[in-house]
Amino acid sequence: MLLIEADICGAGASGRNGGCALSWSAKYFTLERLFGVEEAVRLVKESEQSIYAIGAFCERYGVDAQYRLDGTLYTATNPAQVGSTDGVIAALERRGINSFDKRPLADVQRMAGSSQHLEGWYSPAAASVQPGLLVRGLRRVALQLGVRIHENTAMTGLEEGRPALLRTPLGQIRAERVVLAMNAWMARAFPQFERSVAIVSSDMLITEPRPQLLQQIGLTSGVTVLDSRIFVHYYHNTPDGRIMLGKGGNTFAYGGRMLPVFDQPSPYAGLLKRSLGQFFPAFADVPVAATWNGPSDRSVTGLPFFGQMSRAGNVFYGFGYSGSGVGPCHMGGQILASLVQGLDNPWTRSPLVNGPLGYFPPEPIRYLGSLVVRNAIRRKERAEDHGRRPRHLDVRLARFAAAAGKADKG
Repeated sequence: MLLIEADICGAGASGRNGGCALSWSAKYFTLERLFGVEEAVRLVKESEQSIYAIGAFCERYGVDAQYRLDGTLYTATNPAQVGSTDGVIAALERRGINSFDKRPLADVQRMAGSSQHLEGWYSPAAASVQPGLLVRGLRRVALQLGVRIHENTAMTGLEEGRPALLRTPLGQIRAERVVLAMNAWMARAFPQFERSVAIVSSDMLITEPRPQLLQQIGLTSGVTVLDSRIFVHYYHNTPDGRIMLGKGGNTFAYGGRMLPVFDQPSPYAGLLKRSLGQFFPAFADVPVAATWNGPSDRSVTGLPFFGQMSRAGNVFYGFGYSGSGVGPCHMGGQILASLVQGLDNPWTRSPLVNGPLGYFPPEPIRYLGSLVVRNAIRRKERAEDHGRRPRHLDVRLARFAAAAGKADKG
């Protein structure tokens, strides 16, 4: 097995995500609508098992990825968000697969370390990780198991056939089977996928360590916390006493391009710092150690998709994790491994392997429409934060991005 990587392992989403390993349980309505009850129930169960499997991998191979199985809190941070996740959790309960329980408000605010939260549902089936440590640990284990890895080796061309021919600046590779695991970079590399995802940033900051302040505010576990916005706030602490906070849905790319800003400090640092101060007034004056961002591949459904893309039947792909890939990528690995081996199992029979389940409009409609919807969401959520009724048009426009939320609204 040979792996080539254009940069270093971890330069993409795997090394710069927010470290919130979540299941698909809160996306149950979407799963049932797309795949039916039986498959939706199976995928919720498998997605929760993937959280535990990541921890088991770290333990088995001695990977110190700061994995903490401390669960997740889905919260409301303004009155308009209160009750918004009740419907999907009720559906999980009806199917016998609900891991959430509603916590008293005092417990929610204590666990989350912030009085901004007005309600909260807690599930133990979630974890926080340090993504860079995890991906470099994966690299080490892969090498130990005999995988050959060539970093700083970009694929410059792919010629279908048996074997397939991959071109790189350093030479050619012949492969009986090829897996393309390029995430946001797939849209630009293969024109047939250009409209299958929208490339949009998620932006993050991390503070300097202040473990004493974390003790004071009560954010002492590795619980991941997410509010009920469409472009959510998400955060967790770190073992050395920092707060990592992020927010999605900021910079949109035209035509699937990889913008230079994606590899630079976040242009939304001011917004992130204000959000940090609103959630944690005690951290308002704590220095920010770093900000960053990166491109996420937002699919129409908010879920990844997989398939086979060559006439020879030996080139496989999977992407579209939509900013929620830390946990589900473990399922993606099982899907791709099953496809490559030609197995007949629940993964290869899953509708997830049918390729994209929707497409965005062509450019420039997609880009301009994305900005219109993004700005409508900002106005809507700003009004809700201030206790005002949002404009009807903004509410309607915001529905176009409903799949971007971490939890389906009932």
